[in-house]
Amino acid sequence: MHDAMKRSPVHPVPSEITPGAVVRQRRLLIQGAAAVAALAALPAPAQAPHPGKLSVLPGVKSTVPGALSMDKPTPYADATSYNNFYEFGTDKSDPAAHAGTLKTRPWTVVVEGEVRKPGTWDIESLLKLSAMEERIYRLRCVEGWSMVIPWVGYSLAELIRKVEPTGNARFVQFVTLADRAQMPGLRSPVLDWPYVEGLRLDEAMHPLTLLAFGMYGQVLPNQNGAPLRLVVPWKYGFKSGKSIVKIRFVDKQPRTSWEAAAPREYGFYSNVNPQVDHPRWSQATERRIGEDGLFARKRPTLMFNGYEPQVGQLYAGMDLKRQF
Repeated sequence: MHDAMKRSPVHPVPSEITPGAVVRQRRLLIQGAAAVAALAALPAPAQAPHPGKLSVLPGVKSTVPGALSMDKPTPYADATSYNNFYEFGTDKSDPAAHAGTLKTRPWTVVVEGEVRKPGTWDIESLLKLSAMEERIYRLRCVEGWSMVIPWVGYSLAELIRKVEPTGNARFVQFVTLADRAQMPGLRSPVLDWPYVEGLRLDEAMHPLTLLAFGMYGQVLPNQNGAPLRLVVPWKYGFKSGKSIVKIRFVDKQPRTSWEAAAPREYGFYSNVNPQVDHPRWSQATERRIGEDGLFARKRPTLMFNGYEPQVGQLYAGMDLKRQF
């Protein structure tokens, strides 16, 4: 499960056609009565920014440095219809078409490994763990396309502090749901399931690393990783695992799904870096979905996806061409 696509003769190639008409922009969140019982203390908008079946999930504007991109947000229709979630198929339109089978209640997340307080968290407890924030992050896909999405959630560090990692914890592994009854894409051999990702502990603790429960002021749509996902804005999108069911703290670097499938193409760190090309295509430019047409001039890719001032120090002294 990821927002990056491996192109290979043995893997299906998803459509890269920009989606259709742009729908209404998200409305500004305003203070109001709480609309979600689990988040009753939070300010709520008078109406959902995108009327429909999804519950409102508001968040206050984040004060974390770098958390509010000034870029124009991607239209909601594009962000929810053009994405990768291989558990529901490898074409960009497959997740929106097939993810309705995903049941997001009840939902639990197991926290285990090198922590003093292991346990199982239900989704309602996770929703109440910390105040919800809105963060507008750029998302860059290894395929060369990008989006700007207003996420709703809080820093993963809030949960990490609660479970108290031991001195042996150096990495955090994320395991996502793999249920053949709900996820038709699991019949594909494109990856070994379940999907597994990982971060160094200091990356996971960075305030920009987001545990997201919503987007555009509403709960996450199924196709975008409901009911909770990771968002690591300075890394390629496939690092941000969707529909997480287990978080494990370990002493050794975990092997991730794409690293296991194609280690020459997808490294553990997977930081956005225009100077390190994918073996089969350049990473120097990108196409903004919902804004740039197929023939529009591409944008230069920014180092660390534009978050270098906030995260560059995490990689001081590293050879980013070797540790990609």
